[in-house]
Amino acid sequence: MHASPRFTVVGLVGLMTALPALAAPPSAVRIQPARIDAVFKDYSGPATPGCALGISQDGKLLYSRGYGTADLNQGTPITPTTLFDVGSVSKQFTAASVVLLANEGKLALTDDIRKYVPELPDPGTPITVDHLLHHTSGLRDYNDLLFLKGFHYEDVTDDDDALEVIARQRALRFKPGARFEYSNSGYFLAALIVKRVTGQNLAAFAKERFFQPLGMARSHFRDDHTAVVPGRATAYAPAGKGGFQLDMSNWNQLGDGQVQTSVTELVKWEENFTTARVGGRALIDGLQVRGTLNTGASTSYGRGLFLDTYRGVERVHHSGAWGGYRAALMRFPAHHLSIAILCNRADMRPDIAERVADLVLGHVFQAAEPRDAKAAAPATLATASGDLARYAGLYYDEDAHRVVNVRQQDGKLELAFPGRALPLRPAGEDRFDVEGAPLTLRFAGEQMTFLRSEEIRTVFKRVQPASSLSDAAWKQLVGTYYSPELEVTWRIELKDGKAVLKGRALGSPPLVPAFADAFNTPHGLLHLTRDASGQVTGFGFGDLRFERKPR
Repeated sequence: MHASPRFTVVGLVGLMTALPALAAPPSAVRIQPARIDAVFKDYSGPATPGCALGISQDGKLLYSRGYGTADLNQGTPITPTTLFDVGSVSKQFTAASVVLLANEGKLALTDDIRKYVPELPDPGTPITVDHLLHHTSGLRDYNDLLFLKGFHYEDVTDDDDALEVIARQRALRFKPGARFEYSNSGYFLAALIVKRVTGQNLAAFAKERFFQPLGMARSHFRDDHTAVVPGRATAYAPAGKGGFQLDMSNWNQLGDGQVQTSVTELVKWEENFTTARVGGRALIDGLQVRGTLNTGASTSYGRGLFLDTYRGVERVHHSGAWGGYRAALMRFPAHHLSIAILCNRADMRPDIAERVADLVLGHVFQAAEPRDAKAAAPATLATASGDLARYAGLYYDEDAHRVVNVRQQDGKLELAFPGRALPLRPAGEDRFDVEGAPLTLRFAGEQMTFLRSEEIRTVFKRVQPASSLSDAAWKQLVGTYYSPELEVTWRIELKDGKAVLKGRALGSPPLVPAFADAFNTPHGLLHLTRDASGQVTGFGFGDLRFERKPR
């Protein structure tokens, strides 16, 4: 998904001045402007895209500012009223639309989705509307499928393109309800169901039922990539040497994303979770029902919302990323406090909302953290001075088909994956926090577990790294490969004696040996398949199958 003008210092300072508090903040909340602004110091100035911040309590803004520039061509500064695409933060609006219809008897969350979308193949077991909302459907992600099919994010795609690529899939990732796995397909299909039940697309429905009643006059689902959106930030990605390039998408699908809003208008949405003025308690409670797996275990995802704790305090939240837009919306219900951060740069720190929360509610977190978390400090020192080599290695997640590398660098550990490396900070025996991301790694023998707020996200197993390949081994890979589910052909070719993968939207990324018959690429893991004689017959890319064509 993936290139400066100036304005006066006086104007910048004026636009970035904090709004006055509309009500005296309760004693539990500490607004420290200088320390909060320091979190955004790298995102400020006329030559850089940045972020808008809104901290609200009891339905009123306590602190809001704009940092950086909304449009680098025009030098337009970001303000609290600047509109941003909020990516997957949009999912709660989609979920609210579906739950509202269910509460009104227009559909049932237990309905088989093929009742509304008969174009989908019969997987042999029902996929319910609620499976879509809880990310337990087993459907492959249509964003990934369209990209792998050859669509760039700058291309124009519509509902028909997305539905076709989902309908062509002949296998699910897993049996519905077997596990939680985030998939944008569920929310695109949820939007399609809203349209087919009501006769209105999701943009019109959400405007009528949510945005207008809540007074969110400028908020909307963008259903036309050609529409002019006054006051919206343009999105950017880093382009080297401190520069930036445009990072925008022309995909028109609704549901999984596409809400355009501001930190000032999100306050009204967040306050509705307390007042239930729109939709009533049945809607608010319905959004916060955790998903249940076939085993009876619950997930940490409600309907369009993550439900967990942060440093011992209950939290409801979601993040978003689309093109160069990044968003985080986080609520601490016990303190009636919300934090909204909307950015127009792809390199926003993923833990930026937590950093702001630490400043605003840090003293509350310290009081709420369990005793065992507070007692971890001595173990941290022991781990830091111990032998880190036993944690280093290559780890494979078989379910998601991805590899990460834990390696030692300058006497410390870091988590490395294609294109990025994040330092690891000791957090107790056999545990490390990931700097720059709200994750903790826990090691046990040959296994590594990703934790977020103490809940298991992913389990990786250690694998033996691949040795370097001979010229003959590289040549064995050269050929043409076809995916019937994508209706697309890719090639493996040699360049400077090494193999590269060629496909329309892929470019020509190199194949980097990971472990036996597995190769990392910037777009995913490629795993060779062989026949009984050892000849390469194709490969899996994730769980998509590519068959080798005869020469």
